Amino acid sequence: MAQKILIIEDERQIARLVRLYLEEAGFQAVENHDGKQAIFAFRHEKPDLVILDLNLPGIDGLDVCRALCRESDVPVIMLTARSEEADRLIGLEMGADDYIVKPFSPREVVARVRAVLRRTSRSQSPPEIMRVGSLTLDMTGYRASIGDHVLTLTPSEFEILVTLARNAGRVLSRFQLLEETQGVTYEGYERAIDQHIKNLRRKIEGDAGQARIIHTVHGVGYRLDPVEDNHVS
Repeated sequence: MAQKILIIEDERQIARLVRLYLEEAGFQAVENHDGKQAIFAFRHEKPDLVILDLNLPGIDGLDVCRALCRESDVPVIMLTARSEEADRLIGLEMGADDYIVKPFSPREVVARVRAVLRRTSRSQSPPEIMRVGSLTLDMTGYRASIGDHVLTLTPSEFEILVTLARNAGRVLSRFQLLEETQGVTYEGYERAIDQHIKNLRRKIEGDAGQARIIHTVHGVGYRLDPVEDNHVS
């Protein structure tokens, strides 16, 4: 069965164009043009991925994004004409997985959708567990924990953490993290990596009570150093 994409976009011409390209690529695509009905449409359609315009009439797209990410782990790609970087970073902090700035190429949207679905899809292979110090990663169940504390991560945060854990002790550049987690690199997305790292640190250090394990190597990138003790020393 084709994967379903929900397009929440008030500009009908844009929504229709994106839908046609997605359908041509083999996806099932559904349009929604009313931000106030977006949550209802999401619950009714049960999509595999959401393309969400942040500049919606009646209700702010960031509020919709917040509600979707709070309710489900379905990946969200933000679609926006806003030039302010802060809006995109806020969306990413809420849990969105990617963003596209208008004007855009419909083919780019299809490529982004495929990349996000590829990295968030759950493997049907037997469970694979990876342990690095006190960190445990369940690749099949998309679950991460430190000691007995389960981390609540978005798909993008989980993929970045897995990539860092697989290369524990080694510095990875933003470019390398993009290649490993996205499958393709996008101009301007390196700042999104910084935001995901910030979110991971907050969840690891705050929620899990864990000392910092993800370190910044200025001018180079990020490194994960495993810590055996899951309490701040």
